[in-house]
Amino acid sequence: VMLMEDSRHNRWVSSRALELAGITAEHVPESGVTLLDPDDGTPSGVLLEAAGIPVQEAYDRTGGLTPQQHAAASRRGVEILNSYGVTAFQDAGVSVDILRALSDLDRADDLRAWVVSSLLINDEIFGFDPIGAPLLDRGEEFRTPHHRPDFVKIFLDGVPPARTAAFLDPYPADPVHGAHFHGETTMTLDELTRWLRAVAERGLGAKVHCTGDGSARLVLDAAEQLRAAGFTTPVQIAHGQFLAESDIPRLAELNVSADISPFIWYPGVIPQALADVLGDRAEHSQPNRSLLDAGALVAGGSDWPVSDSPNTLEGLQGLVTRADPLGRAPGRLWPEQAITAQEALEVFTINAATAMGLGNETGSLSPGKSADFVVLARDAIAGPADEIVHTSIESTWFAGRRVHGD
Repeated sequence: VMLMEDSRHNRWVSSRALELAGITAEHVPESGVTLLDPDDGTPSGVLLEAAGIPVQEAYDRTGGLTPQQHAAASRRGVEILNSYGVTAFQDAGVSVDILRALSDLDRADDLRAWVVSSLLINDEIFGFDPIGAPLLDRGEEFRTPHHRPDFVKIFLDGVPPARTAAFLDPYPADPVHGAHFHGETTMTLDELTRWLRAVAERGLGAKVHCTGDGSARLVLDAAEQLRAAGFTTPVQIAHGQFLAESDIPRLAELNVSADISPFIWYPGVIPQALADVLGDRAEHSQPNRSLLDAGALVAGGSDWPVSDSPNTLEGLQGLVTRADPLGRAPGRLWPEQAITAQEALEVFTINAATAMGLGNETGSLSPGKSADFVVLARDAIAGPADEIVHTSIESTWFAGRRVHGD
């Protein structure tokens, strides 16, 4: 048995799964964190970040999916996205199997969305092989008109609830980490800068996962060196949820975009988990108003399937109201950081397309671009903000073809 929590970063596994993965008190994974039983020192089955990869690899050795199943899964995923009006997305971390499935669908004229794939430089959660340079060398095999392996993905830290995100100020003291624990990054500044430069030399962009303000600053410091060397390659900070106030202007100055996910910060389970480990800091998450005012490119994403749903209307409403659009939890998160409905629409359309490198192809209704659009039952943007999510989607069109609706 292997169970993953909401963020997909951490696993709980059974004793048999530990056995099949070869994890014992004498042989714990070198990466990530393996929690031990306090009484006898044996692995408890709680595996944080990369410590869960040996279990994933043991699972994969039992068979895995066929190429046909991978293609069917990708086709179904795009079908779900189309049902919410989505016609372009960035896959934040792909394997060779996923790359092949997407390119095969497009060659068969059956890929009904623009897809920008992110090739893994390091792997803290998936257990894919190959990654890094060997995967980058194969990326071009899978390029098709609508599938573009144009980005890499770097995991620079983990997630705050597991204290694996890197922060400038320390976490509140606890018995395990003490009073001065800031979390850790997976790379030093030199290592990150070398990777960004190597990626830029290949003409690829970089999506860097960093959920703490410490890791975000490291990305900006590396981007500063990259820009000084003359490289203009796109760089995204995912998820841009915690940023030091002094770092917010740097995103615009360094042409670094914020890949935000309002779907995972509504008042509810995840914000409460953040508050449990960050205290009052958790209330100052997603400074989207400040980012826009500073001139940063803010791009909307769902982080699905970490989020329950990729319904763009939920994200739009959340950006405007700073509240849970489905009414599952009370309260508003840092309401001063609300943006307008028109701004939210741009965040999820032209801004997102631009951040993915698709701004010339889609993201707005303009002559010469792909005919990608959604037909809504009413003008959701002009109406009450707390009614946006209740707007029904009549049809979705990709490249001039109806891909959802009657």
